Amino acid sequence: MTDPERVSPAPAEKAGGIGVTAPLASIIIPNWNGIDHLPGCLDALRAQSYGRTEVVLVDNGSSDGSQSFVREHYPEVRLVALERNLGLTGGNNIGFEAATGEILISLNNDTEAHPRFVEALVEALTQRPEAGMAAAKMLLFDRRDHIHSAGDGYGTDGIPFNRGVWQRDEGQFDEPGWIFGGCGGAVAYRRAMLDDIGTFDESFFMYCEDVDLNWRAQLAGWRCWYKPQAIVYHKLSATGGGPIASYYTGRNTLWVIAKNYPTPLLRKYWPAILRAQWAVTRDALRAWRGEAARARLRGQLAGVLGWMKMLEKRRAIQSGRRAELDYVESLINQD
Repeated sequence: MTDPERVSPAPAEKAGGIGVTAPLASIIIPNWNGIDHLPGCLDALRAQSYGRTEVVLVDNGSSDGSQSFVREHYPEVRLVALERNLGLTGGNNIGFEAATGEILISLNNDTEAHPRFVEALVEALTQRPEAGMAAAKMLLFDRRDHIHSAGDGYGTDGIPFNRGVWQRDEGQFDEPGWIFGGCGGAVAYRRAMLDDIGTFDESFFMYCEDVDLNWRAQLAGWRCWYKPQAIVYHKLSATGGGPIASYYTGRNTLWVIAKNYPTPLLRKYWPAILRAQWAVTRDALRAWRGEAARARLRGQLAGVLGWMKMLEKRRAIQSGRRAELDYVESLINQD
């Protein structure tokens, strides 16, 4: 890994009612062969209304010229160049470590942020000290009147979901409020929270790593505020998807349950969890000729085989739970 190129943060200034002591927001962007996405992503960050920002781009050993492109065209960006691909989890974690901000924003490279995106997320965490996370409103890049995620939800059956996914945006998610968590493609984390609970689990590599972190945060007593004014447009699955997504989703969904689902709630909802996993298996078997379906089955098998390893992590998470069980149950019963 090369040394990151540092730039001095902008002076403190008033933004969105945050005040003269506005916190520094660090935007962390993992990148792997994403040179085609970088101009749109980085140009949008240059246009942000919030002045106290730094951008940290962690390049996962790209071979498409991403590193030289950023050095030449975006000298204000702090580039952390890795020799190999550590995935979204490893890339983000290294970015969190390199960043200097009090607020850490995880952002996909295939996004275009609204000019008030950063300002809105910082405002959410500044005004709510009990919040450790602030979730953005993600709209589809090529259909900007449709929702990709209005924050993360989680079902009693152990299946995570994007709130409002595929719905036409007609104002149904325009009210801020407390939710389960944020989608890792566009979410703000308070550094103090990550210091408390840890960063992304690098064994996940990609997919559901944000769900795992949402669980750990909520169990430890940190909450998530949804801020609909923090808008970002996302090129869905531009840097992932297909068999890769199917494998990691199949595996990591099970690992999230193994690590985080509290035992009393597991006893209550295990039939729903088994039914949901069987439905995934059945659908994949019916589509056996499809590469993605076979990858999903391989992922489920890997999830089962890795269950014991996750149980070792579970002990620490569950023993440190500070949230009341009734509150946790209310989170996984939300729509």
